[in-house]
Amino acid sequence: MPKQTVQSINALIKKHQIEVVDLKCIDLTGRLHHISLPVHNNTIEKIVSEGVGFDGSSYGFRKVENSDMILTPDLDTAVVDPFREAPTLSFYSHILLTDENRPNFMQDGRYLAKQAEVLLKKITGADKSWWGPEFEFYIFSNVQYDTRTSTSFYQVEHAEEFYKRAYHAANPFDIYDDFRDEACRYFKHFGIDVKYHHHEGGERGQQEIETFFSNLLTTGDNIISAKYVLFNLARMKDLFVTFMPKPMYHQAGNGMHLHLYLTKNGKNAFYKKGDYGNMNELGRFFIGGMLKHGPALSAFTNPSTNSYKRLVPGFEAPVALTYGQGNRASAIRIPKYVSNPEETRFEYRPPDATANPYLCLTAMLLAGMDGVVNKIDPIKEGFGPFDKNILNEEAVKDYNIQFLPRNLAEALDALEADNDFLKRGNIFTDELLDQWIKIKDEEIKSIGTMPHPFEYKMYFTL
Repeated sequence: MPKQTVQSINALIKKHQIEVVDLKCIDLTGRLHHISLPVHNNTIEKIVSEGVGFDGSSYGFRKVENSDMILTPDLDTAVVDPFREAPTLSFYSHILLTDENRPNFMQDGRYLAKQAEVLLKKITGADKSWWGPEFEFYIFSNVQYDTRTSTSFYQVEHAEEFYKRAYHAANPFDIYDDFRDEACRYFKHFGIDVKYHHHEGGERGQQEIETFFSNLLTTGDNIISAKYVLFNLARMKDLFVTFMPKPMYHQAGNGMHLHLYLTKNGKNAFYKKGDYGNMNELGRFFIGGMLKHGPALSAFTNPSTNSYKRLVPGFEAPVALTYGQGNRASAIRIPKYVSNPEETRFEYRPPDATANPYLCLTAMLLAGMDGVVNKIDPIKEGFGPFDKNILNEEAVKDYNIQFLPRNLAEALDALEADNDFLKRGNIFTDELLDQWIKIKDEEIKSIGTMPHPFEYKMYFTL
């Protein structure tokens, strides 16, 4: 797609009779925000040259006494927003500081993603990294929840209820196939190409949409856009969508599995015919780095307290820091169904959609690069390959299997102990890491002091 210019954007505004320009941006935790500007003469010229000021402390970025920041539009992300009544042209934004030369803000995930791809080429010689996310989510017909001093509850109502074997269920029992069809049409409008969609294994309304590969920055944008589409479409239809990793007890959790490969001179950089999984040394080192740093990565790939209610043995939860071709309990799976050498890849299965996608993907890329720099061989490290169930007690002991953190606090401890790989190339700064840990510590403390309804069952009459 050709690069957009002020002139081409003004042509779009004229063609679609645009009334509003909308700048979108996520805060540090990944929640989407926006600011809307009615179109006047020279609106695009003005926001490109001057930007729009905002309070960065309200995004979780900076301290209140030094929080003035600037949004400017990334013109290449322009899209007519189908969910606004007034004709609206929407952009993702660059975040700049207010210093005289207006440098990029080092906690802006989109900026970090671009810098990581530059570092990737320098370290590995690869042109780009390519990412294919799988979106798992639940659809509920009604949801209520509240937490107060004397009340704490949630209640979900689901129009579907299978007795096992919900995976790939057919209509009329799969009642949301039309919803997913419509969602895919909106995905296309946002430039997101869908590979397929289907009913997932959760028996109370779990869905999956898998998309084709894009580069790092575009994939981060696509993850935010996909959630935006699904939340808005659900609202239009009086439904409720959630990406919570574990919204219900004894039901399958929602992951956001990420397929990954590199290209060099336009060719797959991981492929070597005949090696295990057709994965060459570069691919193995990449896997080694990600598994070696898996505990620390969890602070960005699984950054909510709810994440670790999904990451427990059972429900095919990817809790083991191992890799293999067919084992879905492993953190990394090399798909056995791939026959095209150009699609040789691996799938990192732990992440979920509570992540800030730019930080999540960038951290994964940096972990892989560290594996290349330090020649971390997953076989020598004891990470596999395993093509069998290694989660029984005997196998865990025999193979010295390592596991992901059991909770968010352990993940943050791992991040504090192991973060040099994230600071390579000054991609992640100490300021960003400290701010991330501070925010997540506050989340842990908040939920840690709140009585849980199940505790009433266990302890009220004790």
